[in-house]
Amino acid sequence: MLAFIGLTLRAATRATDASEAPATAPWWKHAVVYQIYPRSFKDTNGDGIGDLNGITAKLDYMKSLGIDAIWLNPCYPSPQVDTGYDISDYKSIDPQYGTLADFDRLVSEARKRDIRVLMDLVLLHTSDQHPWFAESRSSRTNPKADWYVWKDGKPNGQPPNNWKSFDDKDDSAWTYDPRRKQYYYHIFRRSQPGLNWRNPEVRKAMFDVARFWLDRGVAGFRLDAMAYLYEDSELRDNPPYPNDNKFDAIAFGKYTWNLPEGHEVMRELRSLVDSYPGDRVLIGETDANSTESLVGMYGKNLDEIQLPMNFGLFWVKLSPQLRQQIAAWDHNAAGGWPLYFFSNHDFPRSYTRLGDGTHNDQIAKVVAALLLTLRGTPIIYYGEEIGMSEASEKSIRDGMVRTGKVVQPPWDNRAGARTPMQWDEGANSGFSEARPWLPIPDSFRTHNVASESSDPDSILNVYRRLLALRRSHPALLQDELIFVNKEDPSVLSYLRKNSDGGPSVLVALNMTDQAHIVSFDLSAQELRNAKAKTLLSTQQGEAAPDLAHISLPPFGLYIAEVQ
Repeated sequence: MLAFIGLTLRAATRATDASEAPATAPWWKHAVVYQIYPRSFKDTNGDGIGDLNGITAKLDYMKSLGIDAIWLNPCYPSPQVDTGYDISDYKSIDPQYGTLADFDRLVSEARKRDIRVLMDLVLLHTSDQHPWFAESRSSRTNPKADWYVWKDGKPNGQPPNNWKSFDDKDDSAWTYDPRRKQYYYHIFRRSQPGLNWRNPEVRKAMFDVARFWLDRGVAGFRLDAMAYLYEDSELRDNPPYPNDNKFDAIAFGKYTWNLPEGHEVMRELRSLVDSYPGDRVLIGETDANSTESLVGMYGKNLDEIQLPMNFGLFWVKLSPQLRQQIAAWDHNAAGGWPLYFFSNHDFPRSYTRLGDGTHNDQIAKVVAALLLTLRGTPIIYYGEEIGMSEASEKSIRDGMVRTGKVVQPPWDNRAGARTPMQWDEGANSGFSEARPWLPIPDSFRTHNVASESSDPDSILNVYRRLLALRRSHPALLQDELIFVNKEDPSVLSYLRKNSDGGPSVLVALNMTDQAHIVSFDLSAQELRNAKAKTLLSTQQGEAAPDLAHISLPPFGLYIAEVQ
C-alpha cells in the first residue's frame, strides 16, 4: 500500500514552483521534460499514425501529470526510412503529422498551460530525397556540389577509407553514386548522406533552420548525434578500437567522432539560441566514452550544450553502486547542470530493461523516485509513467501479420520502444480508431492511463505525486545532493539539502528483492536529532517515523522531510 502523507497541505502553504525559482536560474534547471514520439502518441485523423493534433488534445493530461516541457521527435517531411531522422524539408511538417498551422496551434495551446515545446534538430545529415542532395549528386560542379562529403574511391574500386556505418549491412560508411561517379559519406544509413559542415553555406542554411523554429516559438532543441558532425578532413583510416568492439570502433572512431570543429558549431548555435528571449535550451545527444569527454560538451565556459545526455548512466543497472556514477555526474568538472533519463526511443524501455520479471511495477516506482528527486533535469519518455513495457520482436512481427500491415520502415530493434501510447482498455487502447502503425502490447489491459488514474497505488499516481513533491518542496529545487549510508550494499540513500536552512528531503531506495531495515544518523549533515515527516512511502507508516528504524519492502522507496 502506498503511503502519501500531507503533501497537499504543504504545497498550499509553502509552494515554490519552478517559475518562482531565483531569477538567475533558467526555467530548464527545475523543469521536467516529457519526450513524445509523435507517431505513437495519439491519432486524431484515423490513419493509425499519431499526429500533432493528438498531442494538442492531450496537453491537459500532460499538465495534470506535472511536466514543464515536451520534446518532439522529428515531425518534418521525410521518406520515413529512419522514421523521420531522414529529413527532406527542414521548414515544414510531414503531412502525416499535420501542418505548420497545427504546429503553431500546439505551441500556442501548450504555452497557455505553461508547457514549452522542444524540437528534435538533426544537423548531421539529410535524407537522400532532400533537394539539396538531389542537386549535389547531379554533378561535381553544381552550386551544392560541396554541400555533402564526396570523395573518389581507391584505384582498386574500394571506398575511400575504412570508416564504418552504424546501419548499413555492408558496414561501409561510403556509398558509390553512379551519377556523380564518387562516393558519399554517411555514418548512419546510406539514405542519410552526411552534410559537409566545412562549407560555410551549409552552416548558414542549418542555422537558418534553427531560426525558423525559434521564430515559431520553440523553447529549444534536442540535437541529434552531435558528436559526429565533423569527420577528418584528410579522411585518414580509423585505427582499431582497443577493445575490438565493433560498435565502439564506429562510435568512437578517432577520425569520425568528437572532432574539435564540432565544438565551434555548438558554441555558435548556443550563441544563436541565447540571442532569443526566454532561456532557450539545447539538449544534446552527445555520445561519449567517458565522463571527461561528455563534460567537454558543456563547453569550457558552459557556452555550448546546457544539457548533454549521459548514456553512461542510462545503461547502469539499478544498484546502490549507482552512487559513484551519479556523484561523478553531479560534480562534473565543468560545473554543468546534470540531465537524467532512463528510457528513450532508441533503446529498450526501462520497465523491461531494469525489471526482474517479478517486481517490475515496484522497480518502476523506484526508477521514478530516482529520476525525479536527483539534482538535475529529468526526461520522462512517453508511457514510462504508466509502466509501458518493451514490445518483443515476435509481438511486433506477429502484430503486423495480424493487421495485414508492414512496418515502415522495416522492423528493427528499436520498434519495441515506440509502440502506441496506452490510454485505456478499449479498442487500440484509445490511441486510434484505425489499426495502429505498430501493434499495441497486451500489457495495455493492465497498464494504461485510464485504469491507473483510478488506482492510488499505480505507477502513474506515484509519478504524479513525485512530480507534485518536486514542484512544491524547496529542497528539491536546491543545488545540494549528499549521499548518506554510503557503504550500504542494498539501499541507495541521499539527502537533498535545503541550502536556505529550511527542511531537507531524505530519499531511501531499496534496490533489491529483499526487505531491509535502514537507520540514519544525519548529524554530519548538521541535522543532529533530526525529526522526519513521511512524504512518500511504499508501505504504510507513521507521519513521524523513527529515523533509526525505517523498514523498506522489496524495491521499496521512502521519502521524508527532515529538519
